Amino acid sequence: MRKKRKAIYAILAATLLGSMIAGCAGGKSGGTQGTEGTADNGGGEKTEARTLKIMAGVIGGKTPEENGLFEKEIERLTGITVKLEKPASDYDKKLLAAVSSGEKFDLLQISKEKMNTFIEQGILTPLTDKVKGSETLSDPNVIPSEEWAQVETKDGEIYGVFTKYQGGTMPIVRNDWLKKLGLPEPKTLDDYYTVLKAFVEQDPDGNGKKDTYGLSTAGMYELQGFFSAAGLKQRYVEKDGKLDVPYSTDAAIPIYEWLAKLYKEGILDPNFATNDTGKMRDLFLTDRVGMITYWDAWVGMLNNTRKEQDPNTEFEAKGLPGAVGPDGNHMLRRGDPDVWVIPVNAENPETAFEFIEWWHSKDGIILGSLGIKDHDYTEQDGKYELTQTGKEHAMDHGVPFWYNKNVEPPFGKLPGVQEAQDLLAKYASLELTPPRWADAEKIINEYSFKAIMGQMPAADAVKKMREELKANGLIDG
Repeated sequence: MRKKRKAIYAILAATLLGSMIAGCAGGKSGGTQGTEGTADNGGGEKTEARTLKIMAGVIGGKTPEENGLFEKEIERLTGITVKLEKPASDYDKKLLAAVSSGEKFDLLQISKEKMNTFIEQGILTPLTDKVKGSETLSDPNVIPSEEWAQVETKDGEIYGVFTKYQGGTMPIVRNDWLKKLGLPEPKTLDDYYTVLKAFVEQDPDGNGKKDTYGLSTAGMYELQGFFSAAGLKQRYVEKDGKLDVPYSTDAAIPIYEWLAKLYKEGILDPNFATNDTGKMRDLFLTDRVGMITYWDAWVGMLNNTRKEQDPNTEFEAKGLPGAVGPDGNHMLRRGDPDVWVIPVNAENPETAFEFIEWWHSKDGIILGSLGIKDHDYTEQDGKYELTQTGKEHAMDHGVPFWYNKNVEPPFGKLPGVQEAQDLLAKYASLELTPPRWADAEKIINEYSFKAIMGQMPAADAVKKMREELKANGLIDG
């Protein structure tokens, strides 16, 4: 699998670099590759056409029809004609397939992990000088100066610009169930067990049936809040120049044993290993489970969804700081940022960078959050009102939160979000995500599932996990 992936990346890199060389043969660098995206300004010099071809995973409309409206709204606001490709599923696979086939894009929305891989392959345009020379992006009120460390390479280069404020993950509990059952917020791992067990046994939904689970997850997705009890970070850590995965160490064994106990006793959703995040959220929204592990933004969106369905609902989602560790601290995960990147064979790189700057302006932020004027919201004399469609879209078209301090949320933040973000500010930090994280994750998931589902003793699963990570050159220790 790794050889296949490397071959795909090699083909992708060769294709893009070949396109770049061919495009640069007849003109200047920095935006004049080829002729499809250029025009003659009358003096013999080529200037870029104000068009962009963009591929994005979450930015845009909620349906293909809305993507068309999203394109028109960008053109209305910027004068730039945009073709937005937003696959409905399997974004990374479709991104690789499109780019490796030679298809040209001016902008890509990708994860930091994917950005690191593309940097290694030499297929992204460095943006360091443009970012530092940008009046918008170098303004600490637009993007705090310290945040750039997230996307800088070791040699200080910047290849990607944030699409939004990423937020982080945490356990999210049905706080109304806690109140109904007279339970305090859990602090230790034992407290979490007590609460989750009560959610199964004490009929928190009040239907007289034993049909609720304590915890549901989407596989191993975002269990940092429980591994916090052992002081273990998700993904990688680096110490003395060596990479390691804390989830593969002996210190993780008690956490796997705790999760296995939940599974054996029917407290953990038995479908956790095959759930996607949508199924997990649906269980939470339909009173089937009392706790999930997900993003801070979803605390507000879950509350908003139920409130839209029933204004009198007692439903209340609340973010928790996870289990306290041996040092008395909590350990949450700050998410790797999503970024805009410009491929080296982009037809209109200057226009692409202009768009990136605009994306961080008020108009760009309103589009990425509230959505499309007169479709998701109306505005008169600076006052905004959401349409029914806008309410259903929960003010998220790819930018639920942003950095720009000059742009206030028109309706404030959704219920529970500020409290969740305060927890992240206090307890969360970034993970280290090397380019081969996807390879390591498969091994971690395989043996984690075996430990949790009782197919192997936790100690044996951790030992096998570590052996395979070492054998594949994925950890140094």
